[in-house]
Amino acid sequence: MLLSCNNLTVSYDTVAIQDITFTAEKGDFICIVGENGSGKTTLIKALLGLLPAKNGTVTVKDGTKIGYVPQKLSVSHDFPASAEEIVRSGIITKRPFLSKAEKEKARHIMTLLEIDSIRRKSFSALSGGQAQRVLLARALCASEEFLVLDEPVTGLDPKATRDLYALLKKINKEKGTTVLMVSHDIRTSMHLATKILHIDKSVQFFGEPEHYICSECGQRFMGGAKHD
Repeated sequence: MLLSCNNLTVSYDTVAIQDITFTAEKGDFICIVGENGSGKTTLIKALLGLLPAKNGTVTVKDGTKIGYVPQKLSVSHDFPASAEEIVRSGIITKRPFLSKAEKEKARHIMTLLEIDSIRRKSFSALSGGQAQRVLLARALCASEEFLVLDEPVTGLDPKATRDLYALLKKINKEKGTTVLMVSHDIRTSMHLATKILHIDKSVQFFGEPEHYICSECGQRFMGGAKHD
């Protein structure tokens, strides 16, 4: 178990999420789905400790680091840095400079994500798809064990969206990286996920995709098969 969420409740003026319980195991690809305003982003922020819990607990396995890709670019497109500098910023160190091994790690991840060729380009000059890959690489520099992403394809064109989803699936399958991803696209989530977490303030469903009944069409997804 990498992460355990037990009866988590978060409130603003009113209750945002209530009694959320689920677990994330090594190698899981969990898609968090639900309508707008259902509490998906609130849940992510609470899991990361960015929002306080009113009740309940979030437990992360000792030594587990989490790489985070937020819903919106957390780096301004006007920020005067190269793609490689943004990627390297994900490496957490108390030293003023990165070691040779740390620089090589960042370069390796950029090669894996097929962005090594743009490493010297200004971040402000990148396309939306390239920028999102750079931010994903930065998150992987923070942790290749556990990634948390909040609607990472927002604003991307269809090809960039397909490419990013394929990349996340590859990382999950080949590197065994646990992925926890908020998505507004239920149909696509069915084909990516090993588990679905559907919330509407509280948990509506948590389990394997083949047991999930789509809230949009009322049909059951059998073995991740496409349906209309």
